[in-house]
Amino acid sequence: MDITPDMVRALRDLTGASMMDCKRALVATGADMLAAQDHLRLTGAKAGGKKAERSTAEGRIFAVRSRDGRRGHLVGVACETDFLAKSEKFRALVSEVEKHVQSQDPSGVDDGPRPILAQGLHGGGAPLAQVLQESVGVFGENTRISNCVRLENPEGQVGTYVHHDYKQGAIVSVTTSAKSEQASEVLKSLCQHIVVFRPSYANRGDVPASEVERERVVILAADDMKSKPEGVREKMVVGRLNSFFAQQVLAEQPWILDDKQSVQKALEKALGSATKIVSFKRVHLGA
Repeated sequence: MDITPDMVRALRDLTGASMMDCKRALVATGADMLAAQDHLRLTGAKAGGKKAERSTAEGRIFAVRSRDGRRGHLVGVACETDFLAKSEKFRALVSEVEKHVQSQDPSGVDDGPRPILAQGLHGGGAPLAQVLQESVGVFGENTRISNCVRLENPEGQVGTYVHHDYKQGAIVSVTTSAKSEQASEVLKSLCQHIVVFRPSYANRGDVPASEVERERVVILAADDMKSKPEGVREKMVVGRLNSFFAQQVLAEQPWILDDKQSVQKALEKALGSATKIVSFKRVHLGA
């Protein structure tokens, strides 16, 4: 049976595979449209092993937050090219993964009690690992879950933010008595702050003692310290360590919306004096 261009286009519309791969599948299956779809899935799975080794610096990040604000996820679905990342077929895949995360509450990519790659799609379908493997054959690119960060705080709130390019995002957990509606926008701003200023630690107590000591040694070795009296040197060390903490520690950084106050002070003002940052995670595709 002759393989017409209309048949090839119809198969491409159904599967998203390339025109050449669609024609080969139709030839191999005698123009049986259903069999051709299965053929593309099988050949895609075989090719997936090699393609899965290729770099994935593009894709889309999405965030999911529970209605009560106690739990949130930040997930990255990565691919090889910006062209695919912006395509409808890739966005449809990301949408399915997002629905899955909302309903199945995965614990991580491949760790914890509910790793997303081992979960059946929407709880009853093929494992996500298989779905992604099959998508490699359809898209012609390596496709994977690059990140799956889950934070939960029964005594506080979780906030999320995804940047407009869908390649950066952040998630944060804070202990607070504020309700979800009140905390949502404040924590979104906090996550924007995390994306922009890239802190390394949530609170001063999280900084390893070895790193603080290393910074102290560097400060003491500065030329302008050597001629100062011991009492003056110690005050200068304290001041410069405070500057170090203000750069590295989220709670002590100048607030993105008002650099005259620290992040901690801004959160206390907006959400109450008992508010405290517990943890955060910044995700950047390709980083």
